[in-house]
Amino acid sequence: MAINITATDLCPCGSQTSYQQCCLPFHSAEKVAQSPQQLMRSRYCAFVVGQFDYLISTHHPDYRQGLTVDQLAQSNTHWLGLQVLATKQLDRIGEVTFKAWYIEDKHIDAIYENSSFVLCEGQWLYTEGKQMTTRAPERNEPCICHSGRKFKQCCAKLTH
Repeated sequence: MAINITATDLCPCGSQTSYQQCCLPFHSAEKVAQSPQQLMRSRYCAFVVGQFDYLISTHHPDYRQGLTVDQLAQSNTHWLGLQVLATKQLDRIGEVTFKAWYIEDKHIDAIYENSSFVLCEGQWLYTEGKQMTTRAPERNEPCICHSGRKFKQCCAKLTH
């Protein structure tokens, strides 16, 4: 479930800059990501705003396993926030470990993944990810959406 966002809204990737200054130039093919982390953030944002063509174009063709724009558009996921936990880049390969929090059917969960990236012809591409398990935040922990409020006073209310 994509959200409507204007160019001047804060970018969903968590950069604290506007969508126009952050991920929009990637989604509109004006720029290419300069690092695995930048690509991962722009891909997360593409899920949030429904830029599914971008997700396909930045996914290495050898790893897509038949994934299509139509399949991606079927999701009713409401994305809540992104936490980048670690990054590693060595020449033409990179990794980003992150948690992408979402709510689906009043259940909060996260894609907790160590994603792999490769630089091909000057463009970083996502290849595959190793999934890990995580737990929802405790009631008094900071909210996963980066609102500055406690989890219990923010996104936890979406599960009721």
